[in-house]
Amino acid sequence: MPSIFSRIVSGDIPSYKVAENDNFLAFLDVMPLVPGHVLVIPKKEVDYIFDLNAEEYQNLWLFAQQVAKGLKQAIPCKRVGIAVIGLEVPHAHIHLVPMNEVGDINFTRSKMSPTTEELEAVAEKIRTYTAA
Repeated sequence: MPSIFSRIVSGDIPSYKVAENDNFLAFLDVMPLVPGHVLVIPKKEVDYIFDLNAEEYQNLWLFAQQVAKGLKQAIPCKRVGIAVIGLEVPHAHIHLVPMNEVGDINFTRSKMSPTTEELEAVAEKIRTYTAA
């Protein structure tokens, strides 16, 4: 059965895309830690990030870097934090989290529940800075 992220890639599940190319996709986490929390994934379904071949792995991080730079411009913050946990969805992914303090990337804290309108507004703002 395809992962939820593969279903997002195929368009079966809607998402708030912020950047995309032939191999990778970045979209908003719908239950973010903070506004602008983005997930970066390979379109190819691979369970564990370290199972990507060397070229895919490097290109995923280069794509994430591009998204993070746009994210920092769109969402004022001190840093864009990164996390690779890999337990919650069996599809390799990188969390990009706008941070002003260490607690902003604490995955044990309560998640936000933004509205569709709030998510679309944040996605549009980030897209403005990640467009190639």
